[in-house]
Amino acid sequence: QDYYGRELQKSKDLKTNACVASSRPLPKAVNDALECVHEEVVARYYGCGLSIPECLVSCRILDLGSGSGRDCYLLSQLVGEHGHVTGIDMTESQVKVAKKHIAYHMDKFGYQRPNVEFLQAYMENLGDAGLADESYDIVISNCVINLVPDKKAVLQEAYRVLKPGGEMYFSDIYASQRLSEAIQKHRVLWGECLAGALDWRDLYSIAKEVGFSPPCLVTASPITIGNKELEEIIGDCRFASATFRMFKVPGSSWSGPGQVIYNGGIVGHEQELVFDANFTFKEGEVVDVDAEMAAILQTSRFSKEFLIRTSGPNAAAHQGCC
Repeated sequence: QDYYGRELQKSKDLKTNACVASSRPLPKAVNDALECVHEEVVARYYGCGLSIPECLVSCRILDLGSGSGRDCYLLSQLVGEHGHVTGIDMTESQVKVAKKHIAYHMDKFGYQRPNVEFLQAYMENLGDAGLADESYDIVISNCVINLVPDKKAVLQEAYRVLKPGGEMYFSDIYASQRLSEAIQKHRVLWGECLAGALDWRDLYSIAKEVGFSPPCLVTASPITIGNKELEEIIGDCRFASATFRMFKVPGSSWSGPGQVIYNGGIVGHEQELVFDANFTFKEGEVVDVDAEMAAILQTSRFSKEFLIRTSGPNAAAHQGCC
C-alpha cells in the first residue's frame, strides 16, 4: 500500500515497463471512452495490458484491484446505464481518488444514477465486501494478482462471484521460472509487479484446481527492465505481460467439438472477433472449434452471438484453448 499510495504518485514514477507494457491496439469504442475519463484518474493508473473484453452491454462487472478507477470508468460507458461496475482495491488513497470523480463521470456520461461503486477490500476475501455468490457476469483484473501472495484464493473468489458461464478476463505479469527468495522479498521488484509474478505454468494448474476452463491466451508482450541494478538481481529470469481469459463452464455443458458461425452482432467487432490467440471468428464464416471452445460459447454471454452446432460432421478434434 505504501508503494502505490505514497512512493508512486503518477504512472511515470514506475521504474520498469512492467505496468505499462503494450498490448494489441484498443478498439475505437474503448479509445473514445478513455478520452472521457478524468485526467487525475488516468494519471494515477498503474495497470498493464488490455483488460476490456467484448460484448459488455448491460453486464455486471467486477474489477479486482481497480486502483484509481480508470478501467471502471471505461467499462461504465461500455456496459451502459443498465449495466453495473464494482471496483475493489486495498489502497485507501486509490479508492479515494476513484470515489472522488463518480459524480463527474456520471454527469459526463449523461446517466441519471451511478452505475459504478468503489469498495476498499482485499480481492482474496471478497465476502468481507459483501459480494454474493454468482453475482457478476465478468471479473476483470489488470496487473494486480501478482501483488497477492495467495493467487489461488483470488481465483477461488473470482470463481465464486461469477455466474455460471461467467468470464474472468485479466492481464498480469508472468515469469519464465519460479522466483528466488531474493527476488520475492525485493521491495521495488514487488511494487513493480515482478517479484510476485507466477511461473506461467502454475496459472494453468491453479485454474484447473479452482474449476475454471483452461486459460486462453489473448495477447502477450515481453517486459524490459531498463535498470541495471534490478537486472542483476533478476538474473536469467524473463518476464512477460499477458492477457488471459477463462470461463466458469457448468460441468454438464461439455458436449464435444463442433462448428460455429459468428453473426457479427458485437459492436466494434462486426466484421471479426479475435477471441484469443487461436480463435478468430469472421462474420458468416464456419469455424471448427474444439470441445472447450464449444462449451464456452454455448454457456457464456457470447451464446447469442453465434450459431453453434456441436458434434457435427467434420468437427474439430480436441486441441485446447492454448
